[in-house]
Amino acid sequence: MFTPAAHKLDKLAVASPFALSIFNKKRTQAQAFLAKNPFNKPITDDEFDIMVREFVGVSADDNLINIDESQVMQGLRNLRNLLMLKWIWQDALQAIALEQLTYELSAFANACINFTKAYAYANLVNRFGVPMTKVDGKKRQDEFAIIAMGKLGAMELNLSSDIDLVFVHLGDGETDISQSGKKVIENHKFMLHLGRAVIRLLDEITADGFVFRVDMRLRPWGDGSPLVMNLGGLRNYFNQHGRTWERFAWLKGRTVNAISDEFNERLMTIAKNFVYRYYIDYTAFSALREMKTMIVSQQMQRQDLDNIKLGSGGIRDIEFIVQAFCLIYGGHHVQLSGNLTCLTAIERLTELGYLTAKDGENLSGAYRFLRRLEHAIQARHDKQTQRLPSDETELVAIAKTLDFNDVASFYDTLNMHRATVIEPFSRMVTDRQSPKQELAQAHDIKQQLDTYLTDESKRSLDEFWQSKLVTSLDHEPKSRLETAYPVLLYALLLHAKNDGVDRANLSVPRLIAILEAICRRSIYLVMIAENPNATISLIPMLSASPWVAKELALHPVLLDNFLQKRYLHLPNKAELTDILRQHLLRVEPFDDENYLNAIRTFKKTQVLAVATADILGLRHIMKVSDSLTFIAEVVLESALYRAFDELVSKHGSPRLTDGTLATAESCGFAIIGYGKLGGLEMSYASDLDVVFLHAIDERADTDGARVISGMKFASRLVQKVITYLTTQTLDGRAYELDMRLRPSGNAGVMIVSTHAFDIYQNEKAWAWEHQALVRARGICGDKAVLAQFDSSRIRVLTTKRDIAQVKQDVNDMRQKMQSHLGSQKSHEFHLKQDFGGLVDIEFLAQFMVLGYAHKYPNLAIYPDNVRIFKEISKTGIWTPEQCDRLTQAYLKLRQKTHELALLEQKMIVHDDTWQCLRTYVCTVWESVLG
Repeated sequence: MFTPAAHKLDKLAVASPFALSIFNKKRTQAQAFLAKNPFNKPITDDEFDIMVREFVGVSADDNLINIDESQVMQGLRNLRNLLMLKWIWQDALQAIALEQLTYELSAFANACINFTKAYAYANLVNRFGVPMTKVDGKKRQDEFAIIAMGKLGAMELNLSSDIDLVFVHLGDGETDISQSGKKVIENHKFMLHLGRAVIRLLDEITADGFVFRVDMRLRPWGDGSPLVMNLGGLRNYFNQHGRTWERFAWLKGRTVNAISDEFNERLMTIAKNFVYRYYIDYTAFSALREMKTMIVSQQMQRQDLDNIKLGSGGIRDIEFIVQAFCLIYGGHHVQLSGNLTCLTAIERLTELGYLTAKDGENLSGAYRFLRRLEHAIQARHDKQTQRLPSDETELVAIAKTLDFNDVASFYDTLNMHRATVIEPFSRMVTDRQSPKQELAQAHDIKQQLDTYLTDESKRSLDEFWQSKLVTSLDHEPKSRLETAYPVLLYALLLHAKNDGVDRANLSVPRLIAILEAICRRSIYLVMIAENPNATISLIPMLSASPWVAKELALHPVLLDNFLQKRYLHLPNKAELTDILRQHLLRVEPFDDENYLNAIRTFKKTQVLAVATADILGLRHIMKVSDSLTFIAEVVLESALYRAFDELVSKHGSPRLTDGTLATAESCGFAIIGYGKLGGLEMSYASDLDVVFLHAIDERADTDGARVISGMKFASRLVQKVITYLTTQTLDGRAYELDMRLRPSGNAGVMIVSTHAFDIYQNEKAWAWEHQALVRARGICGDKAVLAQFDSSRIRVLTTKRDIAQVKQDVNDMRQKMQSHLGSQKSHEFHLKQDFGGLVDIEFLAQFMVLGYAHKYPNLAIYPDNVRIFKEISKTGIWTPEQCDRLTQAYLKLRQKTHELALLEQKMIVHDDTWQCLRTYVCTVWESVLG
């Protein structure tokens, strides 16, 4: 039995006259409740659900439409009062951890919201029928999502918190009265009734008090706007009108009630895309700075040291620090996303190095103290306040509740914690990375820079500032240009000092081209101003590569990628797939224009990162080619599956050769890569050599409403993929596709079955087509189709051939290529086509595979030359030294082709330093192929 004396009734009396009054008024019920729910036993989520039904007086099987509303309201309020008594008493005795207390408060709120929603919904369905809508053309039941924001979203409510809610339903439509209901109404009206009912049941003050105060001001457009919004409206609002403070609010957005996985995923995806950016949104820094300035201004105006939430060094300052970091970096670090509690977020920010260990410890300590103090203030009279009382008696009671001997020692501890918060808060946002040397005014830097610049460069800069483009700028972009310009001049000055006058002057016209491109899209100027250190590394890149400079001028969106130094980590294929998936989340089915823009932006952004790493020497040539190949693979895979999905939605699924219908997992299609794509040796300007294969029944019809044959489905799929990749847009083409390596070349059909491909390779293919097959591999698509291709490829390549005939065929093809594509000038060396170049080395590898793979099958496994040479060295036919020298020669030639591509120069050199390499390659050719 619960005994008050054992639990220090005097402690409760000091901590909360409100809780003591509950105990005295309902002593018998309170003692029974506390005996059933002792202080040392946490309450689980399921137990809260049971409690709610028990106090309302319903069982799990009861029909909720038979329950009187007053019964629901009274039961919830009585339960709330008893729980408040328990929590306040536990907290005063420090018999419950802060995290457990805030979690239980939130779990109770969840249970109340879920019950009231279920109760209100049942009664509305009884009156109006079930609300129905359409999703992807199919009729289905509409759904109502209650999204918790703020502290409830993160499951960290305080003793007297409001609950911030947002209501969203799936889509427009009307109620269906065929099962029940008397009057058809529109879904929006139904959901409006539902939302209002939930609020009334929780928020209305009766003789028994209230359950939770409900605040709806965080919904789109705030007060005065519709209480409920559908999913499409929410997406449009975020895309067009969402503001930075709303991104803060949605950081902790969480769906409280049970909805379908599909609806919840779409809802949370829309919210996630709004809140987080894979690339840092540099306008966020400016907006956060403004928000911080506003906070400081309000604190100064109020001089409100008595407010432990809003005052300087208070709870809001801690939350601002934490939420600002999560907002800026949560898109890049998944562990910083997902409605974290403040304490968990501090812990993870410390682990990631965004907070020092000392700051993390200080902020956690201050947060715990201030939240306990907040509870002590609110528990006194069940009031939603964070203000320290002015009454001395009240202050003494609060100090005693927190185990202080007197008010003075309490204030000493409070002020100590505030001081540990003020310091990191002051650094937050304004403590951006900046050059070690303080930036002077543009005029002063320009004077220093003039000593390094040529007259032409100085004239170009002056003409830029006097140009009509700059003089006609509106106030905001002009102001942003004036802020960014000193950063750029300072970067030019450092480049001239560190890397030489010639390179600095080379970068000036390229820099001006970028400025001309971004002046009217001044968000990019904000990026530059916010990232002075990164801008310092931008200028050398402009002088090193006209290709990079041109790409940045044509596509300023790429600046974001560069200024964040994304080139320091080149994503692997899985990461690239996820990045593109995020790019495409807002692209609707059949919206080809936005899809084309998305895949082109993705490709250009990622290729620029690779190029930067390449120029700076941060990645080996093989890693560079791997990255460029992965980018192409991810784009191809996306295009293939998007084309498949859209055709299925129009025509239904095609039937596979085994009689089953194609699915997303077994689509029956695959893309095979040849050449540089197949050999994982992509360069910056590489075409994609591809062949399309299928395993569908060409004569069988699809199962949709608009029936077409399997062959027509396959042809349209290929055409769609080609359109996605090669259509010319403002951002150019994604890739050039070359399909001449398909069976029968340009005379053949665009896509063939795996069976037809196998027959062609075994019975009809020319020798050069078998050479090409050496550098082929499956890129994406149906695993079964890819496996059939692999099996066919290995079988063809390991077939025993007449070695003399193979030599003849390879020599004939090599001579033909050199005469048509090689340099005709004796003093020039075409790195790829001339004798002793890349093609010679590739052909040597292909000859060895075709001539000896029947004896050494491992030669046929890999499509790339480096690993082929490694396998050749194991056979003993060539020495390991020969293989290694050919590999190094090959990599050196590829590295040079990359350099020339970035300099926008042809693959022709005049330097005699290549003579030794050429001679060695030619010597090996003569010894092997004669």
